[in-house]
Order: sequence, then structure tokens, then C-alpha cells
Amino acid sequence: MIDSEIQETLRIIRRGCDELIVEQELVDKLRAGKRLRVKAGFDPTAPDLHLGHTVLLNKMRQLQDLGHHALFLIGDFTGMIGDPTGKNATRPALTREQVLENSKSYTDQVFKILKPEQTEVVFNSTWMDKLGAAGMVKLAASHTVARMLERDDFHKRYKGNQPIAIHEFLYPLVQGYDSVALHADLELGGTDQKFNLLMGRELQKQHGQAPQCVLTMPLLEGLDGVNKMSKSLGNYIGITEAPSEIFGKIMSVSDELMWRYIELLSFESLETIDGWREQINAGANPRDTKVHFAQEIVARFHGTAAAVQALNDFEARFRQGAIPDVMPEVSLQADNGSLSITQVLKQAGLTASTSDAMRMIEQGGVKVDGDKISDKTWVLSAGKCVVVQVGKRKFARVTIA
Repeated sequence: MIDSEIQETLRIIRRGCDELIVEQELVDKLRAGKRLRVKAGFDPTAPDLHLGHTVLLNKMRQLQDLGHHALFLIGDFTGMIGDPTGKNATRPALTREQVLENSKSYTDQVFKILKPEQTEVVFNSTWMDKLGAAGMVKLAASHTVARMLERDDFHKRYKGNQPIAIHEFLYPLVQGYDSVALHADLELGGTDQKFNLLMGRELQKQHGQAPQCVLTMPLLEGLDGVNKMSKSLGNYIGITEAPSEIFGKIMSVSDELMWRYIELLSFESLETIDGWREQINAGANPRDTKVHFAQEIVARFHGTAAAVQALNDFEARFRQGAIPDVMPEVSLQADNGSLSITQVLKQAGLTASTSDAMRMIEQGGVKVDGDKISDKTWVLSAGKCVVVQVGKRKFARVTIA
């Protein structure tokens, strides 16, 4: 590749990324005309992918468009260890049956983004089962406990006298060994995976391979705009959810968070996105940009016709119901992971008291995301971001933290 082509390739690769390690090594690979083997691993801890997962998949697709080969790694072996990243306690391991069941849905969903002809779906049990006990002991001997405790989450747990199971130290070693087994040239991962990604470089060097480059991507915030998108927190947008659900959830995010989602999830050009910013700075309604983005995401996973219908459904539920473009944005703290609808109404200032809230519910005057609420014991889980309406004129966009 000539230098101008390499610079354009680097511009695409860097888009939305947090860190590229080591850039010169990647330039050397590109200059040699190498078709990169691009690895990204996913532990099948839940049966469905959400938009947070697709940040890496989108980057892999961009690399495929540049002619490179994707290694979609399903961590059926590491899933039975449990990724300790970011955890302050030992994470429960999955059974092989759970892992295999979740893996099936992953392979069905991934090709909504990746090109099948340029994708190799691999399972790390393929080589880890063959490694055996002796091989695992040899792998464990490649690093010290002191080195493992350099990891931020391990360090915090150690200093806080929180237990660390021995098998958790194996996780970064196995993830690193995956890169050896696959001869990876470039590995993608979230910023919280940096230690594990660099482990791959070290183990490749020990095995006489050229070390992989590492590209870290930001972690996508969930609908609450605070925590990482997670099914366990209920702040996620699943790619298999109904088109109207995806559309409505995207429309519920704040105008500020919208740009974060667009940067990491949209396939529109940077020039187009800059144009949207200029229009809004000049007085255009951010809702129009959000609608365009919501349709793009729905179309990606459900098709263009579904995106059009989702917009029509949204218009019918919200705009024809006179939902204002501007409304108060309120963040409420959940008790034990949830907050009752009566407390939501009171704390958001939509009713004067909980008894007033109960009376409005009884009268059919309370809606959440356009749906009438009739159950006075109804609760909102932490991580939710919804539009709450009381009567015809009181609205608030409420985030449950």
C-alpha cells in the first residue's frame, strides 16, 4: 500500500477508538500488503447481543470493508471460567450447556453486521481442550502472581481483602493464548480489556510470533447515560428486540448521549455527522437527527421496511399525542435496583405526593413511553430511561440510576 492509502486506512481504523497499540507495527503490516487476521472475542454469557456488543462488530465490519479477515471468537472455554474484568467479586462460571446454547444465538445474530464470506467463527475450546492439564500448567508458568495483580480490578480486590479465585488468573492467560492459536494480527476489545489484549502480545512473542496490534474501543453507556450497557442493569438495546422497541429506546436517550451513540454505532461518514452537528448548532431540532439514526439502526437489524414502520408507530404514539420536543430531564436513584411508579412521579415533580400519584394512576392519567399505567405497584428498574407523562401537560424524561 502507498502512504496515502495507509493514512486513509488508519483514519478509518482510528474512528471512535480509544487507543491503537502499536501504530507503527500496524503500518508495517499494512505496508507489506498483509491481509490482517482481526480477532475479537465474545463470551456467550447471555443469549442475545446488544448495541454495546456491536461497537466491536462495527469496527470489524469496517476492517472487512478494507479487505481484512474477521475472527469472531466465541469464548466457550473462557465463558466457563467467567471474565473477572471490572468485577469486585468472583463471577459465576457458566455450564458448558449454557455456553453452547448462548453460542447458537450469537452465530445467528453476528452476520447482521459481519460479512459471512470474510468471517471465521471460532471457539476457543477447540485448542484449549487439546492443551490439557500439562499445557495449562505450562501456560500458567508464563506469568507471576505479581504481574496479574497489576490488573486494576485484581489489585483493588486484593487491597480490599476481597477473594480472588485461582482460576480467575487463568482468564487473561487463555485470552492471550487464543491470539497465539489464531495467529492474530490485530485484536479488538473494550478499554476494560487492555490487560488481556496486551497479554496476547506477550504470549505471541514467547511463541515466536509477530505480536498482534491492539485496538481498544470505548465502552458504550446504556440508556441511563452512566453505566456500561448491560442486560443485567436493564439499560440495554438488544439487536433482536422488536423494531418499535429499538426505535423508541433510541429516541429516549438524551441529546448529549445521542452523539456518543452516533459516533460508535452509525455507519454514516464523519463528514455527514459533522454536518448534523452544524445544523443543530444553527438551530435545527436534535430530534430529526435522532430519528435518522434510529431508522439506520432498525434497518440494520430488521430491514428498511421495518424502520419505516417503526417511525410511523413512534409518530402515532408520541408526536400525535403531543409529546413536547423539550421536557425536564430527571435522574432518580433506585432503591434495591428499582423504584415504584408512585415514587417516580413524586420525586420527578410530576405529582405533589404519592397519594396524588396513586389517584392519577387510578384515573388513567399516567403514561410511560406512551403506554398507560394502571398498576399502582408497577416499578422501573435501574438503568431505564423513559418518558413519563401525567395528564396532558406534565412530562419528564426520567433516568433511573
